[in-house]
Amino acid sequence: MIDMIEKEDSIISEEEAAQYDRQIRLWGLDAQKRLRGSRVLLVGLRGLGAEVAKNLILAGVKGLTLLDHEQVTEESCRAQFLIPVSAQGQNRAQASLERAQYLNPMVAVKADTDRVEEKPDEFFLQFDAVCLTGCSRDLMIRVDQLCSQNNIKVFCGDVFGYHGYMFSDLGLEHNYVEEKPKAVKPKTEESNEHDGPEAKKPKVDPSETTMIKKTASFCCLKDALEVDWTSEKAKSSLKRTPVDYFLLHVLLKFRTDKGRDPNPESFAEDSTLLRQIRDDVLEAMTLSSELLPHDFVSYCFSEMAPVCAVVGGVLGQEVVKVGIHFVSRSLMLMPLRWAPTDFVIVLQIHLVSENPCSDLPL
Repeated sequence: MIDMIEKEDSIISEEEAAQYDRQIRLWGLDAQKRLRGSRVLLVGLRGLGAEVAKNLILAGVKGLTLLDHEQVTEESCRAQFLIPVSAQGQNRAQASLERAQYLNPMVAVKADTDRVEEKPDEFFLQFDAVCLTGCSRDLMIRVDQLCSQNNIKVFCGDVFGYHGYMFSDLGLEHNYVEEKPKAVKPKTEESNEHDGPEAKKPKVDPSETTMIKKTASFCCLKDALEVDWTSEKAKSSLKRTPVDYFLLHVLLKFRTDKGRDPNPESFAEDSTLLRQIRDDVLEAMTLSSELLPHDFVSYCFSEMAPVCAVVGGVLGQEVVKVGIHFVSRSLMLMPLRWAPTDFVIVLQIHLVSENPCSDLPL
């Protein structure tokens, strides 16, 4: 058992070492200390927010602030496991607090019932990372620009029916380490031929790894969303751009116009509006409305618990990796499809590495 270990101002107690034993074995004590010193703001306590909160609390961040001004409704409870059934009418952040804290008493979990739009800039500067779910496009851009100027990591994510996305802005110069198998130099064997010993390629030993320091540059959310599709570079990359990127534009525009997400109880009305917004958005981009098929509205209503679990797992993992300075990715668009013959979700994730926005014509 690890006893009291101190480095700078961070102390890992025996109780914490037992709680995080498997994580410490995975990424080391120093990485766990860095994560333990992270303060995270999580905005939005619907289904996705609950999954992210669970993952961050169990990982062992120092503090997590749950910010949500909305009240608990029957709709918001369907994929939200932190809220008791009897909590309808209460504030979502406050109603989630007890179960969230119970997951890990060593993490300081707080509830904030204010509107995030009314928070001053200074409020966001007290955190090491900000995770935005269920927010408007304008708010996400505002917070992203503010945090980018102050070296605060920003993550955005949402779930719309079978679709989900996440975005991360870790700054123009994000330093991280990547674990790779260690190359073992083979021993040379003498040869009887006059040409000398035969050259051998280095072998990779999967049991030994080495940590490589790297630097990545991340684009801001505004640049990722405001692509000029009339440029030749954009046109050439159109086929490589997943259609879910354009669906995200449609859904964010719907949220801005209506102040809510598509509601299953008004499916017919919202479907008509979504198709109209699709036509308007793609026309403004000088793109054909055929990019999004007519039946796209069938897959983007409400939050689904399995989808929240997948997207929340990815989003929470990315926040944790930044906290321990491991490799991180930038833009993931996750179209999830129900398999017609079985209860299976097919997940397609578009990953990038050295240039996190390389899939977009920026």
